[in-house]
Amino acid sequence: MLLRLATETGVLVSNGVTGMSVLLRFVNLGLAGALFLAGISTHAQESALLPKQFGSWTAASPSDVPSRLVPPVQRELGAGNTESLNYSNRSKQIIVALQRYKDPSSAYAAYTLELNPGMQPSDVRRLSAAGEGRVVMLIGNFVVDVEQAKNISSVDIEGLAATLESHADSTPLPPIRAYLPEEKLVPGTQRYALGPAGFDAALATLNESKFAPITPEIGFATGAEAMLATYQSERNKSQDLLIIDYPTPQIAEQRLHHIQGALAANPNLAGATVERKASLLSVVLSPASAEAAAKLRDEIRYETSVTWNEPSQTLTDPPWVVVLKGIFVGTFAFCGIAIVVGIAFGGVRVLTKRLFPGKVFDRTEDIEVLQLGLSGKRIDPRDFY
Repeated sequence: MLLRLATETGVLVSNGVTGMSVLLRFVNLGLAGALFLAGISTHAQESALLPKQFGSWTAASPSDVPSRLVPPVQRELGAGNTESLNYSNRSKQIIVALQRYKDPSSAYAAYTLELNPGMQPSDVRRLSAAGEGRVVMLIGNFVVDVEQAKNISSVDIEGLAATLESHADSTPLPPIRAYLPEEKLVPGTQRYALGPAGFDAALATLNESKFAPITPEIGFATGAEAMLATYQSERNKSQDLLIIDYPTPQIAEQRLHHIQGALAANPNLAGATVERKASLLSVVLSPASAEAAAKLRDEIRYETSVTWNEPSQTLTDPPWVVVLKGIFVGTFAFCGIAIVVGIAFGGVRVLTKRLFPGKVFDRTEDIEVLQLGLSGKRIDPRDFY
């Protein structure tokens, strides 16, 4: 059977098969359009974090700021959409880029990769750095990059950070970042890694890519976290410290042997040694000297503690006055009870003998007297009662 389908453009379709294909094409176009609109709506909802205005700055137009992280690192850290806007304040211009991540730990890893050696800590907020015309801030699970930062005051940046902080995740950051020694630390070289892609990227930024063979031996799948930083050493030499934190000492001991094997199998990694303290491994990459590496390792701020979860009691000796009091009271009480019981028993015995003489107590048939027979007279027990 032939079908005729009249379209809005007046084109006539003269067979059933062609008409069905046209109908399916219209349906597919409709679904694609709906998905496109839904994507636009979702993107608009996710891109509503940067304010239209803060302080004396007003958003002028969107900006295209590409991410500084390679795609494998972005996927590993759960990176979301990047939002960037141009802001103007009279004749001054700045660019603000915001990158969101799945949690603050992932954002902290990205934040450290955004830093460049030499960037100094900023007074804008606790986790922020300034240098090369930029201010990079970590705000919960957001990493905020302010370019052309010389045009904006610290007060305005603090206002922007306060606005974004109300939308950020406030989960605590990983404690491993506090284990790094502070003395002779090169600013802007701290790197935090949660996975192999981020670890390799951290090695590359510190010019230590030759240590990439140990990446699969670290065991990030077991819950390992890694922290790296560069330190100045003797004679203007530098050395990089790597610390790896594991959930348990048993996993750390297992991974210690894996890393030792990788270091021994690569002649280019000669001089680097790995040591374990509880659940923390430490490796000095490219050490300046054995003494300098040992000194740097000793400065790691990591202490172990044992927590006893079962209920416990603290026993203390009572004062001697209390002890003596207890002794006297107990003695007098025992003596008093003995006297009362003795009197009661004696009274009952006397009363019974008066009421029932020779029937309950002192019955002659129950009394036996042992005689030696020295005299011929037999002793009668009744003579004694």
